[in-house]
Amino acid sequence: MVAIITGDIINSDKQKVSVWMEPLKRKLATVGESPTDWEIYRGDEFQLRIQPQKALRTAIHIKALIKSIKGLDVRIAIGLGTETFKGTNVSQSNGTAYQYSGRTFETLKEQKINLAMASSDKSRDRTFNLILKLALDFMDDWSTFSAEIVAMVLESPEASQQEIAEQLHIQQSAVSQRQKRARLDLVMELLDYCEQNETT
Repeated sequence: MVAIITGDIINSDKQKVSVWMEPLKRKLATVGESPTDWEIYRGDEFQLRIQPQKALRTAIHIKALIKSIKGLDVRIAIGLGTETFKGTNVSQSNGTAYQYSGRTFETLKEQKINLAMASSDKSRDRTFNLILKLALDFMDDWSTFSAEIVAMVLESPEASQQEIAEQLHIQQSAVSQRQKRARLDLVMELLDYCEQNETT
């Protein structure tokens, strides 16, 4: 089983390409090799092949990275399934994971949803997607500061609030406030639940 993340940058024309391209490339490079595991194409679209248990955490990390840039957001579909053909580029590969991801991605804009997943288990998909819709109610409203904090915690889960404060040159109490505003505790609970209930 494999997970395929298909996404695009919302409002990419509002910023210089390098502003969002470099952090996105850096993140994708930590989870795979280009172009067999990930690609950025058609300007602001991207695709990533990843282990199923890492897919949602990576998707939310990408969202936090992009939302830490003023005016930007990301639209992401996760497909869980098989890989029946592996091409030299991830965009040339095929299987049910690619099909689920691509078809779901095509519906996101119309549904006005920025994150969803699809697999052969429709019952689990309904549960996960309802949880994601509820979480998006606050994740879509993250400020750049909130998104930055979430991205830093997902990057370095063991880092203390004091260590994060030193990196950002702010007080530890300000880190705590930003984490509360970002609803970081709920994000981590969501990830724990989905990862524990993910079947491979």
